[in-house]
Amino acid sequence: MLNLLRFAEGGREQYARYAQALNETFLPRYGAEVLYAGDGSTVLVAEAGQDWDAVLLVKYPSRKAFSDMVADPEYQEVTSYRTDALQEAVLQATTEWA
Repeated sequence: MLNLLRFAEGGREQYARYAQALNETFLPRYGAEVLYAGDGSTVLVAEAGQDWDAVLLVKYPSRKAFSDMVADPEYQEVTSYRTDALQEAVLQATTEWA
């Protein structure tokens, strides 16, 4: 799952609260792992407005695992941290090349 994130003002700190819950509880519970997390840097090739504050790549064992995680009532309790933290986001499922 590719995550492209643009933070709202003060959102980086809010997102850190969400990320902590995700890493400590929900990713392990659903067999997922963060493969990469980093800050956006110099945009080399992009249209205006396609720069991002942060990029994450998370590997889930299946789409069902992701769906089960976001439906988890405990997960629902922490999603407001993410919602409040972000001005804009892209969440794109991907499939691995053979």
